[in-house]
Amino acid sequence: MKKIGRLDRPDNNGSAHMFDNPLLERISRTHISIPIVMFLSISAVSFYYALTSTSINLSIGLLLLLAGLFVFTFVEYMMHKHFFHMEPDTPAKDKLQYSVHGVHHDYPKDKDRLAMPPFISAFYALVFYLVFTLIMGDYALYFLPGFLLGYSAYLGVHYIVHAYQPPKNFLKVLWVNHAVHHYKDPDVAFGVSSPLWDYILGTMPKK
Repeated sequence: MKKIGRLDRPDNNGSAHMFDNPLLERISRTHISIPIVMFLSISAVSFYYALTSTSINLSIGLLLLLAGLFVFTFVEYMMHKHFFHMEPDTPAKDKLQYSVHGVHHDYPKDKDRLAMPPFISAFYALVFYLVFTLIMGDYALYFLPGFLLGYSAYLGVHYIVHAYQPPKNFLKVLWVNHAVHHYKDPDVAFGVSSPLWDYILGTMPKK
């Protein structure tokens, strides 16, 4: 197996102790429901303001929402491949890569570290809102909910593929792909909520 974390092989029963300070250690963990509820709430508020404070036609708005969901799948793929799996060729990048993602490869079933802490997730949501508003103005109020719905779906899928056994239906491919990514080849299967971009960009696991 190519090495992403620091252990020789993944520890499915353990959990990393990342900080000596007990407060930092505590806030580095989060229940998966917290960022999901936060993103869904922000999505609902944004959609409400889109309906009540803009003159954008609802049909256009719904298309923007779907576009936001679609764009998220690409951002998820690219972030996972190029940021989470960055080459740790300097001490600073090594520490960043391990803190952001390498620790997850070492302890893939640590349920408290399957999502970023809430304050980081909130910062992400703010940055997305500001960037989308800069690019598309009021249309961002429709686009943002779709993007954050995609983010929520990613978090939910990522949690259940680590916490539960795979189902006996078409969704099993998500479990299989992510297991291959963790336990056989971390350079494939970067899409967690969807294998779409793995198909398009040639990183689907070989059968």
